[in-house]
Amino acid sequence: MSYTYVFPQPRRRTLAEPLDRLQGRWRNGGVETYSLGQSSGIQQLKRLALRGHIELTEHRIAIRTLPDSFSGLRIVQLTDIHHGLYFPATALSVAIELTNKLNPDIVALTGDFVTRSRNYIGPVAEMLGGLCAREGVFAVLGNHDFRVGADEIAGALDYNGIEVLRNRHVTLRRRSQKLCLAGIDDFLYRADLPSAMRGVPQDTPTLLLSHNPGIIQEAADLGINLVLSGHTHGGQVRLPLVGCVYGRSDEKMRFKRGRDWLGGTQIYVSRGLGTVVLPVRYGCPSEIPHFVLEPHHESSVSLSDSSFNGGWSVRPHARR
Repeated sequence: MSYTYVFPQPRRRTLAEPLDRLQGRWRNGGVETYSLGQSSGIQQLKRLALRGHIELTEHRIAIRTLPDSFSGLRIVQLTDIHHGLYFPATALSVAIELTNKLNPDIVALTGDFVTRSRNYIGPVAEMLGGLCAREGVFAVLGNHDFRVGADEIAGALDYNGIEVLRNRHVTLRRRSQKLCLAGIDDFLYRADLPSAMRGVPQDTPTLLLSHNPGIIQEAADLGINLVLSGHTHGGQVRLPLVGCVYGRSDEKMRFKRGRDWLGGTQIYVSRGLGTVVLPVRYGCPSEIPHFVLEPHHESSVSLSDSSFNGGWSVRPHARR
């Protein structure tokens, strides 16, 4: 099930508007400012001619051995924000507002908060500090975060009340029942899944936050129930007949977007919010996935029903 939030479509810009924008930057010392208020934020989106939309998708996930007290747990995932010129504060404020309206138990932030500039670290962390979730807001770091400054980003998130899981786990408790939430550093940098899982009882249902879905084989080997990832942007640009950078066949798109599984481990790869390399999306809108956990019943569709479920080899995705 999915719902789409469409940014109001801007009118066609006149030739004078780019000049006015450059003059505004010059008066502010080269800095362009964006209001964080909702109504003025939408006006900024109009002025920037962002013709995008955010799709809210809902997924019911059956988890084996899920305790009754965690049945109905709601998780909202935000990933690949890439806060900067092409995903400014105005767009992020809309995503945060939509997330809070979903009234989640957990907010999972799965990396790539910024792209190139350290100047956006403080602002993105401060804005994300406005997220609300009953069990907490948890984050892991992505490859772009390591390129910009992993320790600085982790520190800024922690300062704003967001718990960063760097190769470790936390245990959530409800009525003496447990659910484990683990998180690792980016797969291409310092990921250490065994360390993150150290001390987790074998029969405890476990969710893993990993920026890069390339961890799926290791996660399946350790019997993790659900992995939430991003990194791929779902291809970001998907052209008719051509597909995207990963290809167009279902086999080539495995573990690149949406819901899949390997053995008994389920994975969801979100298309994310921002962009990288090219500041454009086509045929692949931004996404905020919303998950509802349910106990697994034998009447549910078997995970082995996938036509791709055997002998699959996984390689880390190329650096982007």
